[in-house]
Amino acid sequence: MDARAEILDILKKAFQIEVDGYTFYSMTAERATKPAVQELFAKLARDEVEHQLYLKGVMKNFDAEGLAAFVVQRRAPELKAFSNAVFSDKFRQQAAGAVFEVGVLSVGMTLENNAVTFFTRAAEGAREREVRDFYVFLAEWERQHFDALQQLYNSVRADFWEASGFAPF
Repeated sequence: MDARAEILDILKKAFQIEVDGYTFYSMTAERATKPAVQELFAKLARDEVEHQLYLKGVMKNFDAEGLAAFVVQRRAPELKAFSNAVFSDKFRQQAAGAVFEVGVLSVGMTLENNAVTFFTRAAEGAREREVRDFYVFLAEWERQHFDALQQLYNSVRADFWEASGFAPF
């Protein structure tokens, strides 16, 4: 496979990762019964749509601009605002001891971890610096979601174990 076809293949797979994330997060937001849980997963779903649009733009520009399409504004996500929304006491209180919330946080972490791994491997295999740097940026973007979900999962899981009589260990 030539370099151009390889890049397009990775971008298509990356787009599918974002579609899968959106599907999971939006379905979770719809199914959740607690407002803080709905809010978290709706926010994650919106982020996945933003990622899709970002990737579409790069794919579109790659045909016209070549490697220059990867030299784009790499706006860092607003992690502080995201973290404040995610790690609120309200979420922890509403999710305390809840099987659904622990499960969906775990699945969300798996999705984000898979995305980080995909983009990291893509970066390692990229021949062009511009493309490699872009993939590293995408991996970091997804890592921030993973880290936020993992922190929340650990907190909620500890409450779940305690409520279920599994703590302290």
